[in-house]
Amino acid sequence: VQLQASGGGLVQAGDSLRLSCTMSGRFSNDYALGWFRQAPGKEREFVAGVSRSGRNIKYADSVKGRFTTSRDIAKNTRFLLMNNLKSEDTAAYYCAADAGSRWDSVPRLAHEYDYWGQGTQVTVSS
Repeated sequence: VQLQASGGGLVQAGDSLRLSCTMSGRFSNDYALGWFRQAPGKEREFVAGVSRSGRNIKYADSVKGRFTTSRDIAKNTRFLLMNNLKSEDTAAYYCAADAGSRWDSVPRLAHEYDYWGQGTQVTVSS
């Protein structure tokens, strides 16, 4: 299983970005999929996640109402649409996949995930 994250960039506060995470090797609905971010000097933190069933989606409180995750099943790709970006959203963003979670569970801890994509940098200038 390989994950490829893309879509980061340099934007101004209030702008939007859409990150993509493409999975190769297996079908994405075999896994719970999560988005994490890590700012310099900080721990990796949960941003959003989707259960294996696809029915349960969770967001961190800091992004709730601004970020939305969706998917394109045909392309085996999951998206993270980030609206109204703030300077505190600046970080490297990672997508991850977990094969061992329960069907409707959304893992929130980084160590629960088995596969990780490379990070894509999001920088928000104020």
